[in-house]
Amino acid sequence: MGRVSTFPAPLDPWPAPRASGPVSGTVRVPGSKSLTNRYLVLAALADGPSRLRGVLDSRDSRLMVQALVALGATITEVAPGTVEVTPLPTPIPTTVPTTGPDAGPSGPLGDVTIDCGLAGTVMRFVPPVAALVSGSVRFTGDEAALSRPMGPVLDGLAGLGVRMDGPGVDAGTLPFTVHGAGGVDGGRVEVDASGSSQFVSALLLAAPRFRDGLHLVHTGDTVPSPEHVGMTVAVLRRCGVQVDDSVPGEWRVSPGPIRALDTAVEPDLSNAGPFLAAAVATAGTVSVPDWPARTTQIGDRWRSILPAFGARVDFSPTVPGGATGTLTVTGGARITAPGEIADTGELAPTVAALCLLAEGPGQLTRIGQLRGHETDRLTALATEAGRLGSAVEEGRDHLVFTGLPAGTTPLHGATLETYEDHRMATFAAVVGLVVPDVTVRNIATTAKTMPDFPEMWTGLVGG
Repeated sequence: MGRVSTFPAPLDPWPAPRASGPVSGTVRVPGSKSLTNRYLVLAALADGPSRLRGVLDSRDSRLMVQALVALGATITEVAPGTVEVTPLPTPIPTTVPTTGPDAGPSGPLGDVTIDCGLAGTVMRFVPPVAALVSGSVRFTGDEAALSRPMGPVLDGLAGLGVRMDGPGVDAGTLPFTVHGAGGVDGGRVEVDASGSSQFVSALLLAAPRFRDGLHLVHTGDTVPSPEHVGMTVAVLRRCGVQVDDSVPGEWRVSPGPIRALDTAVEPDLSNAGPFLAAAVATAGTVSVPDWPARTTQIGDRWRSILPAFGARVDFSPTVPGGATGTLTVTGGARITAPGEIADTGELAPTVAALCLLAEGPGQLTRIGQLRGHETDRLTALATEAGRLGSAVEEGRDHLVFTGLPAGTTPLHGATLETYEDHRMATFAAVVGLVVPDVTVRNIATTAKTMPDFPEMWTGLVGG
């Protein structure tokens, strides 16, 4: 995982390629960021060495690797896309090696500062792990990360007796310091995870290592992006952890070992979205191989979302009844009005791009949690749509699009901002397939989860 070591510097505005006709191609997307970072955390807490294949090499995954190594794990790339993970020692010591191939931070863990960048999985998943060590670990991140909500994770840890301090504790944001006592008792704790499913996943992933396990109770109405919580529960069970989620809004994790992993990471189905949307936007055809027949990834919802825009979606298993296959999307002659689409979660920016290009109105509803992502995505999408000449109604948790019915003023070119948000960058790229003279400021922000996006996109559109 040596290619992506730092976040690329902002580039000059990138001219978004405009399609001269229907795009056609096969796109292999890299491994899932969500799965990669969950597997890395569990491997660092496992009862033996693990091997992970097909791991994502991006800024977010690099930051996760660096964080876990700082806490005492050893993570070695043994082949492209394959890493071996030696877990944190048991009991977790107060120091880690300072020289040699297994070197970690210098001195005691109290000297460690973990840079979370803008990665929600790092800033939320790693503090419960840090609570298991004996020492103090400071968490910080990019300037934009300092406003991302952390409160429910901090409240949950405080409720479990973990000591923390720093300016972010009262504000519910970075920066803060976790003072680990070598273990966490666990037990029952209540949090309001209405703002992000990651608040639940963060506590669940470390829970098997708590002395009494965890009984986590969500106090809000709903947890957004339930697929991500389902993913966390699934990978815990794959590691032999007992999780009882039979009561809605409650999770009981039994204490016990986390079985070492030898597994492959599924391709990132969310990152497949812009490429599949290119087929819809241009009446073309795009195929993505190695698509899992069954998965907990929210990106599998492209199968049901894209037909709302007039596309045909086909899945062909590699072998009859096989675990993987090829998903192919063929755009229709028109981008039809989608109506209301609810709970799109992180897929919303790509869906919003198609809503701008559709022939009639569309609504994205129950997406209020996106205000706490890399940027306030609802405001960002409405603002960038305005630059293109489209008025989008922004509500507390919804966006309403008028689309482009016959006789309306077409969208026009503009330089679109990305707000250091990879999904705002791919939103702009999809729009640029159809709208002339679209440029994207800082396309390099896609390195957060897909470092090769500009080359892959240009290859598809130019191919």
